[in-house]
Amino acid sequence: QVQPVESGGGLVQAGGSLRLSCAASRSIFSISTMTWYRQAPGKQRELVALITSGGATNYVDSVKGRFTISRDNAKNTAYLQMHSLKPEDTAVYYCNARGRAHDYWDQGTQVTVSS
Repeated sequence: QVQPVESGGGLVQAGGSLRLSCAASRSIFSISTMTWYRQAPGKQRELVALITSGGATNYVDSVKGRFTISRDNAKNTAYLQMHSLKPEDTAVYYCNARGRAHDYWDQGTQVTVSS
């Protein structure tokens, strides 16, 4: 199984929290930049957060201070902890594992934030 496997999406009220997990193959995880993207209906896919193999992180401005991306190399899993969720965070969230010779996407998971 090379394609990342994502879990943790769902329905939450505004102000609530969710944590997304993304597990990737051991053969690629440690050398991958793990990135979450999201796509809302009628909008382009946007980068939400990324973490490099060395642990450097970057976030889109709209989630700074609310979302935290992390990785556990022992578990071959990346996490996106989301707090203070807003209705505008509603989207399908996709996990991506990318390295010099690979670029894998998961199927996406729905996150819905109700007002």
